[in-house]
Amino acid sequence: IASADQSNHYVCGSLAAFTNIIVTFPIQKVLFRQQLHGVRVTEAVRQLQREGLRHLYRGLLPPLLQKTTTVAIMFGLYEDFSRLLLHYAHRSGAPELVTRSVAAALAGTAEAALTPFERVQTLLQDHRHNGRFNNTAHTFRTLLRDYGVRECYRGLVPVLLRNGPSNILFFGLRGPIKQQLPDARTRMGHMANDFVCGGLLGAALGIMFYPLNVVKSRAQAQVGGKFVPCHQVLMTVWRERGGSIVLLFRGATLNYHRSLLSWGIINATYELLLKVF
Repeated sequence: IASADQSNHYVCGSLAAFTNIIVTFPIQKVLFRQQLHGVRVTEAVRQLQREGLRHLYRGLLPPLLQKTTTVAIMFGLYEDFSRLLLHYAHRSGAPELVTRSVAAALAGTAEAALTPFERVQTLLQDHRHNGRFNNTAHTFRTLLRDYGVRECYRGLVPVLLRNGPSNILFFGLRGPIKQQLPDARTRMGHMANDFVCGGLLGAALGIMFYPLNVVKSRAQAQVGGKFVPCHQVLMTVWRERGGSIVLLFRGATLNYHRSLLSWGIINATYELLLKVF
């Protein structure tokens, strides 16, 4: 059982994610339209303008629930797994880098249990489903009633392929990057360093794993029917976009800036709250 001190990692991760989602949700919605339809940012913004302010935060609840929980799991389980595995690693002589990498991968895999929230978010953000799904609860009920639990986990494979490796890189590089930044002497200085460190890492990983997110968005926009393997979905998108790397990565620029902001906010808020609590 985690002590109060250990559970702080879960609470701080959750609050950091909450702050981030409220700030960046409209940007994420523009990005999603680019990933799904391959349109320019101006066209994606025009779509949202046509739908009006009432629909701007439509689909907010799933990412709010999903992100506050997954970031809590990401930081909390990473600390718990690290502590547990390091205890055994000291006995066996296993390198700390390997132990912490395994802890990060396990935490990332555990996060994938919450894929249904990403699934529902995708359906609520896709304007083609505006008339079919009313809200988060209605979407869950419809999927479970008409298609069963398995349909809620459509797109699980790209999520698993993304989560484990990205967690390993995030936790493995977070410390070394911060060490390269100028020494901070004030609380604001530390916050700035944590923002830069988290933002740079999040942005780089967002670009690296961008094709997996395109595949996930495409797979999860489908309701019912055959479960198409990850590589086939990628090849379909590749052919539709004329075999163009530029078109495959359409939306990646906005994703870079969103990730820079998102992970900067998450990392800086998380580290600040850890000190407060």
